[in-house]
Formats: sequence, C-alpha cells, structure tokens
Amino acid sequence: MNPPTLRLPAPTSTDGQTRAKEVLFEADDRLAPPGTVLTRKYEGTNVRVKVQSGGFEYAGEVYGSLKAVAKAVTGNHCNGFNFFRLNTKGGAA
Repeated sequence: MNPPTLRLPAPTSTDGQTRAKEVLFEADDRLAPPGTVLTRKYEGTNVRVKVQSGGFEYAGEVYGSLKAVAKAVTGNHCNGFNFFRLNTKGGAA
C-alpha cells in the first residue's frame, strides 16, 4: 500500500507572483571547456563525447551529465568522471 501524497501549491510572494531563486555553483574543474571532445575506448569501440555549454553530445543526442552518457554507453549506472577518467584535476581528455 502506498503512503498518501501531500500536494502543496507552489510558493508565491505576497503579491501572488512566483519567484525564482538563482542558484550559483562553481563549475567542476575536472571538466574540459565547451568544444572539447572526450574520447574513451570501451569494449572495442571509441566513445566520443563533445562537451557543450549545456550538456554533453554523444551519438547525436545531448545528455545533461557525464553520468547519463556513461549509462547510455554501458547500460549501467556509473560515475561519468570515472568512466572518462576525469577523476583528478587536469585529467586526461
């Protein structure tokens, strides 16, 4: 049996307008700049991923993370930085 679901309205300000909060984060310094092509040999196939400002292009599709690309390639959940061997600062591309 599923627990009951509680639904709440979206938060609004006192004037009734929804406000968006900008969240700032630092870019991961393990990641190459947009335009860079990451390559990795996996099971006899060369995997090529182009870093874009809004994601990662692989096989004609744009993915939101390296983790998503790694899952598309392997069929399994795995760390995208580890898969592309970017787990250290200045890692190989």
